[in-house]
Amino acid sequence: MAKPGYGKRNAPDQQPPRPGDFDHLPAREAYLAGLLDQLCENAAMDAKTMAKAQPLYGQQAVRSGFNELGRFGHLRRVRRRVEPADGSATGTRWVFYTYWSRTARDNEWWARFLEGDASAVTAQSSLEPPAEPSDPADPGDVPPPVDPPQSHDRARPSTAYATLARLGLREPRLALSSADCAALEQSAAEWLDRGATPDQLTQVLVAALPERVYAPGAFVRRRLVDKMPPEQRPTAEPSAPRVLMECTDCGVPGRPEALPGGLCRGCRQGVEGDTTELGRMRHAAVHARVAEVRASMRAPQPV
Repeated sequence: MAKPGYGKRNAPDQQPPRPGDFDHLPAREAYLAGLLDQLCENAAMDAKTMAKAQPLYGQQAVRSGFNELGRFGHLRRVRRRVEPADGSATGTRWVFYTYWSRTARDNEWWARFLEGDASAVTAQSSLEPPAEPSDPADPGDVPPPVDPPQSHDRARPSTAYATLARLGLREPRLALSSADCAALEQSAAEWLDRGATPDQLTQVLVAALPERVYAPGAFVRRRLVDKMPPEQRPTAEPSAPRVLMECTDCGVPGRPEALPGGLCRGCRQGVEGDTTELGRMRHAAVHARVAEVRASMRAPQPV
């Protein structure tokens, strides 16, 4: 078994094991995949341990096999950031997992899975079981319902209601009835929730009025809806990513989209060959230099 925070993690939603699960893999990778698939959760599955666990392949061959398993979509190495708990040491702690999937996954699936829940922990419900009903009590023993105490604050109008009620003092054409204020109170309160002050709300309602307002309640309702300010949402500061994938070969961390097949750019070039433009230029320069050396060797030497 691996140390706490390390080891094998099974990806979710895998198909049940069946013969031929790894027939699409080369012989070495199929052999290693069969061993990895039989390991239990949190078992050590690094190259050194797996090289000791079987007689066919050494550490370098196992490491190369892991690279291929990542490219086929069966394996990903991940580091996950864990915030310190209350009372523990300060600072950020990283735990390292190697995710294994019997079912081959593409890069998009791995990226979605790691962004959503890298720990693959199933959420548990916190609902308590319903209490068993008790025997009905004797009606004569049930105390009469007690009315809740009346709060003195209920007689005090809200800020939104008071702002609407004072409109008639500021502008007689917008004098509202008590029923109008009660009907428009919720809309006015939403203005205040979005950062407007009572004076600002009043200024918007009384600005640029027509010469005559025949229905003050309907007019104010229309303005409350049409000129509603935008909702102010707090901007969250960008936080460091909680999940980073690691290159299966060299262990360099990166975002999932930067490590297709579980390999970084350098390791992919090492596996696929140096086919970049820079590589072709380097090969051309080497051939040209070799040609110069050969030509100088064939040229007659001065006596």
